[in-house]
Amino acid sequence: MCGITGFWGKGHQEDKHIAERMAQRIRSRGPDDAGVWTDAAAGLALAHRRLSIIDLSPAGHQPMHSPCGRYVLVYNGEIYNHLELRAELEDAGGGFDWRGHSDTETLLAALRHWGIIGALKRLNGMFAFALWDGSEQTLFLARDRMGEKPLYYGRNGNTFLFGSELKALSVHPDWQGEINRDALALYMRHNYVPTPWSIYQGIAKLPPAHFVAIRENGGNVGEPVCYWDLGRIAEQGVAAASSEPEALTDELDGLLRDAVRRRMAADVPLGAFLSGGYDSTTVAALMQAQSDRPIKTFTIGFLEEGYNEAQHAKAVADHLGTDHTELYVTPEEAMAVIPKLPTMYDEPFSDSSQIPTFLVSQLARQHVTVSLSGDGGDELFYGYGRYFKADAIWSKLGRVPVPLRRALASLVAHAPARGLEKAMALLPRRLRIANFADRLPILAEMLAYPDSQSFYRHFVSHAKKPEELVLGAKEPDTIVNRPDCMPSLPGLRERMMYLDAMTYLPDDILTKVDRASMAVSLEARVPLLDHRLIEFAWRVPTDYKYRNGQGKWLLRQVLYRYVPKALMDRPKMGFGVPIEHWLRGPLREWAEELLDEKRLREEGFFDPAPIRKMWEEHVSGKRCWHYYLWDVLMFQAWLEHQDD
Repeated sequence: MCGITGFWGKGHQEDKHIAERMAQRIRSRGPDDAGVWTDAAAGLALAHRRLSIIDLSPAGHQPMHSPCGRYVLVYNGEIYNHLELRAELEDAGGGFDWRGHSDTETLLAALRHWGIIGALKRLNGMFAFALWDGSEQTLFLARDRMGEKPLYYGRNGNTFLFGSELKALSVHPDWQGEINRDALALYMRHNYVPTPWSIYQGIAKLPPAHFVAIRENGGNVGEPVCYWDLGRIAEQGVAAASSEPEALTDELDGLLRDAVRRRMAADVPLGAFLSGGYDSTTVAALMQAQSDRPIKTFTIGFLEEGYNEAQHAKAVADHLGTDHTELYVTPEEAMAVIPKLPTMYDEPFSDSSQIPTFLVSQLARQHVTVSLSGDGGDELFYGYGRYFKADAIWSKLGRVPVPLRRALASLVAHAPARGLEKAMALLPRRLRIANFADRLPILAEMLAYPDSQSFYRHFVSHAKKPEELVLGAKEPDTIVNRPDCMPSLPGLRERMMYLDAMTYLPDDILTKVDRASMAVSLEARVPLLDHRLIEFAWRVPTDYKYRNGQGKWLLRQVLYRYVPKALMDRPKMGFGVPIEHWLRGPLREWAEELLDEKRLREEGFFDPAPIRKMWEEHVSGKRCWHYYLWDVLMFQAWLEHQDD
């Protein structure tokens, strides 16, 4: 695992020094080695920070040059099938004279032999890389299929910039750093800035499963090209769905074992995060089943009731026989992470589970350099509770004709709130609905949505109307509200999994894991996102994912081969922290300062009125607005560190 960065654009006399400074900003991604290569005539610089995982020798040093001298590569990630690719390259008769056994050298040879598309289609791994073709004077940027590794790029002034993190770009002399208000509106809806936007004007995220070509001294930036289309894979998978559960269970077992085995390859110590949930337990169980010694597992615990899964994780670890480490974290220790978040994430990001994710990464790094994670199972095997809720609601709403729903929405929207609250008070306590009047606008909006995709967008949104919060913003359309971007899938269940795999998974879950782990120089690997598993999952009928009111049915059948069912069947807690209570208690003063009305008005990004209203209602206990307030607070904290 590493960090990459660079630029292309003439006009600077100290290209090497600038590139070194850019790479130094992402030193935590690669503390073991650093390298810079420049082409003074072209005005190009490539820089690299190395976290040595495979081939710890200097033979893995980057930037890496091809033997022919035509290509130069900087690369971040791991190619899990690189030994098979080496064998295939040797069989092709290319006369390869290997200098070491790093996957970087294999990747460079593959790119040289098969070309950019031919190589990308063969890779099994997580990666982001920049390849310079000196003969064609073209720079290629590419990103892995699901977006496990980040890559930002774009033009500022006369210079093309790219890097693993925005902080690397920000030290270049041509950096402008103008905040994109439209992207801020998207952030307020999603609690992350979705691809392809970034929080800055002129800088984009390269979409997962895409590459882009840059030419003409960085002045000609092509359109990203897709080399692995998840929409088409989903369509083809649904059309070819198998109906043999036993055969599917056997196939999934085999794929999972192989995906885990491949991700256990390392020349440094490795372990696994273990929350005790189905996904992380599956990964740990398959690691232990393929290891001749106890694997290392790591869990963070909290003392607050309803937030602690450490006891269950320990029971799982005891059953599997792992070398288990757990750490119970006090509220003070957890809150001490908050000041680090703005520089850790580089742009506004407000999934509060970022705090325990950092803490468990920090714990693991004290013992290992690589840790396997269970992320991805919810999107592949219908695991999120919101899927069940959204499907249950829409199955009823969707039967009502659109004109009737709109008429009902109008009636609900204009219902007298005070009268309804009085009527609610007359009902028996068990039938009362808390804050009923406040929920009416939400119900009215839900009734008005014309289709399931619009409904799901509403269901997963934080701010429902972010343009009313962010001054001067026009919220861009995304895949979530564009029916023309949706593949042909049979129902809402499949659409929800697809949309989350395209948005929430790379831009929230994988971003969270990448930044938290890389902040402590830990490589996190995600076996469930092996592309063969993803392609398989779309061939599994949804009825084998969601059965008897539970998600992940097929995944559970595999897990029960390794862990007793009685040990696993329990309510899911998630991986969060009690932000709701902290904002009313120990974080109240910090939040009050960031949400000060005068401050908000002077900064000019938010309309203070609705934010102050939410804050006052939350502090008083009248409403619970912590999710929405955390979005604002994380932007405010990030904004405060912009000059750091």
